[in-house]
Order: sequence, then C-alpha cells, then structure tokens
Amino acid sequence: MEGNRFSFCPACGSRGIQTLHGGRKWLCPDCGFDLYSNVAAAVGLIIRNAAGEVLFERRAKEPRKGFLAFPGGFSEPDESGEEAALRECEEETGVRPLDVHYVCSFPNTYEYKGIVYKTCDMFFTAGMPENFVLKAQPGEVSSFEWRRVDSPADVEALPLAFESARNTLLRWLEVR
Repeated sequence: MEGNRFSFCPACGSRGIQTLHGGRKWLCPDCGFDLYSNVAAAVGLIIRNAAGEVLFERRAKEPRKGFLAFPGGFSEPDESGEEAALRECEEETGVRPLDVHYVCSFPNTYEYKGIVYKTCDMFFTAGMPENFVLKAQPGEVSSFEWRRVDSPADVEALPLAFESARNTLLRWLEVR
C-alpha cells in the first residue's frame, strides 16, 4: 500500500508539495518545509483468566470495527511501552493489570479516516487482580470475549482486527 499524499503544503499552502519515499516524507520546494511520517508505537496485552482463556475486546470503532483486538492502543509522548500497556488496559477495561511482561513486537498498518499509519506494535502478557470487573470504555470497546487459544488453528479462527495480533498469538503459543 502506498503512503499518504497531500495536495497542499501545511506551512505555506503551496500546491508544489512533493511526496517522497513511498509516502513517508513530504517536501515543499517553495518554502523548504519537510515532514517525515515516522512509525507510531502501540501496545497490546495478552491477558488470561483462570480457565486459560485469552481476553479480547470487540472494537467499537474503525478501523476494523466489530473485530477482536487485545486491550491496548497508542503510546503517548514520553511514555514507555509498559506504561502505555498499563494505561491503555485500565482505560479500555477499567482494570489496572498486574505483572506486565514483554513478549514481542510486530509491524502493523493502521488506516484511519483515509490516512495510513505505520506502527510498531509491542505486546505484553499481564495478569489481573482478584475479583476484577471489566468495564468497557465507551466508544472504544463494544464488548469483551474470553476465547481459548491453544493452537495455530484457534488463532486462525479468530476474527482479529490486526495482523500483528495474529502474529503475536502464534509467537506466544511457541514460547509459552
């Protein structure tokens, strides 16, 4: 997929803005403005219950509305991956997770409102406190589902929102 294109320079309004490096850089020859589309950092958490099932959220918005995803989201400025994982999980589930441990990372493409974002998705495992109660973040999560993920066939059967989550579950099955 080719990167994003813009019709006007955001600094001077010139129509001469050039899209370079497959849509990852823009340069205005009229005013010298240049902009790079750097990779965004995102996180996701693999959380298991006592029955060994994995927690998924049903996405309430685009992209991939209605598909399954891990609790998670984009990192904020000056935030570590672990901090983002804790914050995002608490925002989306209403529960602050415990024992967050890094698993792996995969690249992802996140298209939103006609703009293509390239991400580096970092995945973690986490536990939940005793007697936790999930509360879906309005507008982000429509519901929660606990699913068995014991084999590659289980992974392939899931309607996952993002390829990075599929790759992560396959890796997680190999190393756990």
